[in-house]
Amino acid sequence: MAVYTTKEILNILPHRSPFLLIDTIEELEPGVRAVGKKCVSFNEPYFAGHFPGNPVMPGVLIIEAMAQTGAVAMLDLPAWKGKTAYFAGIDKARFKRKVVPGDVLMLEVKILRQKGPVGVAEAQATVDGEVAARAEITFAVGE
Repeated sequence: MAVYTTKEILNILPHRSPFLLIDTIEELEPGVRAVGKKCVSFNEPYFAGHFPGNPVMPGVLIIEAMAQTGAVAMLDLPAWKGKTAYFAGIDKARFKRKVVPGDVLMLEVKILRQKGPVGVAEAQATVDGEVAARAEITFAVGE
C-alpha cells in the first residue's frame, strides 16, 4: 500500500501534469529517504518525439522523477511544508538501461547531508530490480 497517492503528492509538490513524474510514494522517512513509483505509459507526451517508433523515456526526466521523489522526502518535514525544492546540481549521473512504455520505474532517494535549506541526495532508478539510472542531486528548499 502506498504511503502517498498521486492526489496526496499534489498537496506536497507544486508540479502538475504533464510534469508530475511520480505516481505514488511507496516508502517514506521524512528528511531521510523516500521510494517513489512511476508507471511509464505509452501515452506520455514526450514519447511522440523521443523517439518515434522507438519510445524511450528521456534521461533528464528520469533524473527529474528521482528529484521529485527526494523533494517529497524533504517537503514532508514540518519545517519545509508549503515550500519548493529546487535543483542546485546534478553530479555522477549515469544511465544503465533504457526505460520504455510498460516499465515500472522505482525511484529511491536517500538524503546524504543537509545544512539549512541546502542538501545532497543519492538517487537511483530501477526497473524490475535492474538499475536504470543513478545520480547525486544537490537541492535547495525555498519559496
